[in-house]
Amino acid sequence: MKRILMILAIVLLAANSLFAQLPADSVLRRYAAGMLMVGFKGDSVTEDCDAARYVRDLKVGAIVLFDIDMTGDATLGSRNITSKERLTRMTAQLQAWADYPLLIATDQEGGRVARLKPQYGFLPTVTAEYLGTVDNEDTTRYYAARLAREMREAGVNVNLAPVVDVLNHDCAAVGHYNRCYSTEPEVIARHAGWFIDECHREGVLCTLKHFPGHGNAIDDSHYGFVDVTNGWTAQELEPFKMLIDAGKADLIMTAHLFNRHIDDEYPATLSKKTLTDLLRGEMGYDGVVVTDDLYMQAIRNQYSIPTALELAINAGADLICVGNNISTGFEADRPFKLVDMIVNSVKEGRIPWERLQESHDRVARLQEKLNQ
Repeated sequence: MKRILMILAIVLLAANSLFAQLPADSVLRRYAAGMLMVGFKGDSVTEDCDAARYVRDLKVGAIVLFDIDMTGDATLGSRNITSKERLTRMTAQLQAWADYPLLIATDQEGGRVARLKPQYGFLPTVTAEYLGTVDNEDTTRYYAARLAREMREAGVNVNLAPVVDVLNHDCAAVGHYNRCYSTEPEVIARHAGWFIDECHREGVLCTLKHFPGHGNAIDDSHYGFVDVTNGWTAQELEPFKMLIDAGKADLIMTAHLFNRHIDDEYPATLSKKTLTDLLRGEMGYDGVVVTDDLYMQAIRNQYSIPTALELAINAGADLICVGNNISTGFEADRPFKLVDMIVNSVKEGRIPWERLQESHDRVARLQEKLNQ
């Protein structure tokens, strides 16, 4: 009996110690919300719209913008981006609601993946594969500079680009759409570096994707489980490493890919072996890690969202992307529910409070770059 009472006393002391170290709920919620990159519907904002609730009330870390609403009729201009003028007004209002430097992101790779299209009054872009094939510094810098200038003028300060995956045209999600510069790591890193330089000149931050290498993935993780074990090679890490060593990596986006060479249990987004041991430990990266959309089927088909959140955060992710713009549909209150999930997981000891602090510090450093 004595032994049982002693064990209970130790458990209670440990629990009290855990709760004593946690901050007030308001702080927990602020830090949890700061780990979200979320999307919304509409090309304008009002005081009572979802975007206002996310930025002004919830204080999410980042907003992600699209031009096509994949949860609606999937036509051009059906989501957030319909014209330069409307986009510029909207981003200015989003920043006015934020009492912090809000990260406003979009995918402006060039070519097939460009949310700022000529149809909305923006200049035409070219694919990464075109630039890698031409392999001319002036050409890459020219197209990158005008792309970045238009982003800055429209108030978009984070580019979810460049893609630094190796080129394989059999890759359904990446190579098939000419999103890769080359099959050669040195060529990839060179052109990506020039692209990033020009974005930085305009005050636009960049995101290397998709870690630890999506180029040889034949299937598309939007639609289900993808195992790259048999096709992936360590060469795919080289462009990431070169750009990290050159100090050009603002953010790195994870891939929802299972790779037994690195982790025989979890896909990269949820893998501590991938994000902490490999990316941070072996490769020396201490910047922001952003996930690909957590509601993609590669994750949803295998894990509940609360479980995926816990795994991703504990693995080392700093920003959880939830674009609310894929086949799982749009849910206006989803960001609020995600904050609740994170806070509950911290309170119940499944996510260490220190992980939220680490991510908060990394995101804050990233936001500070916008003022440099």
